[in-house]
Amino acid sequence: MTLVSELEALAVDIAREAGELARTRRDAGVAIAATKSALADIVTEADREVEALIRARLAAERPEDGFLGEETGAERGTSDITWVVDPIDGTVNYAYGIPQYSVSIAAVTGQPTPEAWEAVAGAVYAPVAGEMFRAARGEGAWLDGRRLAVNPEVGPAGALLATGFGYDPATRPGDLELIAHVMPLVARDLRRSGSAALDHAYVAAGRLDGYFERGLAPWDLAAGSLLVTEAGGRYGRNQPDGSARSPLIVAATPAIFDSLAAAAGLV
Repeated sequence: MTLVSELEALAVDIAREAGELARTRRDAGVAIAATKSALADIVTEADREVEALIRARLAAERPEDGFLGEETGAERGTSDITWVVDPIDGTVNYAYGIPQYSVSIAAVTGQPTPEAWEAVAGAVYAPVAGEMFRAARGEGAWLDGRRLAVNPEVGPAGALLATGFGYDPATRPGDLELIAHVMPLVARDLRRSGSAALDHAYVAAGRLDGYFERGLAPWDLAAGSLLVTEAGGRYGRNQPDGSARSPLIVAATPAIFDSLAAAAGLV
């Protein structure tokens, strides 16, 4: 077994355990622990408990690796590998009882920032659906035993896309402007699921033709970006117009990537 396969297997094993813990805690009821970047950006007690489980498992299995988690921050390791973790991606969905949430775990090499790292293994697990999306660098993306591939083409009606909105109300006008640019050019319709990791996974699985969003955190995209590229998709991330605005990501089938990137302003 290659190193990336071993890392993938570990990500899958831990993501499944973490996801089942999250689902169990949701069934028992959710307590809101705090807010993060904005009042709408909540963290639940389950977020913290699930991340603690993931961190403990990784520390036991690979104590030399670094860690970057949504709830507990960053810690550099002595190896070249950092684990980038979102314990519950889609926390608002989770708190409201909407089943569209996931656990995202990725292993990256290099500096632990999206501009500098290379994602080498990852897993995105949707506990309610029981779906495990996984990928290893050079070994493809998979859903259970099925190899994933992005949609090879888009029909004349246009593409089915997904996006998301930031939690800060001040960013909403920009989000709506972005949608207004994209919709006339390539979109059959638009979905807003509330879980960036699952939106990436759905592009990889051909359930979506593309996904775009501004303002994602590193843990929102680490595993998902690898799923997309290993399924034959294209992925881009930049700081639009050289400004201080939040980075923009575009993930899509090659059939529409260029047109979607141009419409969204990915330069």
